Amino acid sequence: MNRYGDAESDLRDQFETAMRRVASSVSVVTTDGEAGRFGVTVGAMTMVSASPPMLLVCVRRDSPAASALLANGTFAVNVLAADQVEVAATFSGEPLRGNPYEFRAGQWREAPQAAPALVGAAACFACTLLEAHEGGTHSIFIGAVAEAVAGEGEPLLYGNRLYGRHAVLEPGWVHLCGNA
Repeated sequence: MNRYGDAESDLRDQFETAMRRVASSVSVVTTDGEAGRFGVTVGAMTMVSASPPMLLVCVRRDSPAASALLANGTFAVNVLAADQVEVAATFSGEPLRGNPYEFRAGQWREAPQAAPALVGAAACFACTLLEAHEGGTHSIFIGAVAEAVAGEGEPLLYGNRLYGRHAVLEPGWVHLCGNA
């Protein structure tokens, strides 16, 4: 039990502490249309299917970006390159970074689905919204990929409240793990 005697809150704290140990790529999900132009930094993005190409992203339900994404029906997932920490910080709404919805950080182009695409991203996926689900504090958006662009840079990673990049592994490491 935590100091308030709340077992659910205690489990949430334990869960959040454990999740900090999970490293993930950092993406900025963007949308533009009648409901407005928004972007938000997310750590939850994954492939759903390769054929047809589909992916999912999770966005806090109370974010204005979540309701705009649902109303606009299109979005782009911009997987940030290792040198785009400023973009991640800006769209996460970190204090002193200004309004995260002004698109001041990074250079942007319009993706085929009319969502802003980040120039220099490690990867960018332009999507049409297929499904939306609620899961606790987040909305889960599943999109059909209309365009997939692989950039040149390595992806930005986030774990234990720190940004980082892939470490270079020794050639024997893969063999030691049994993946040779």
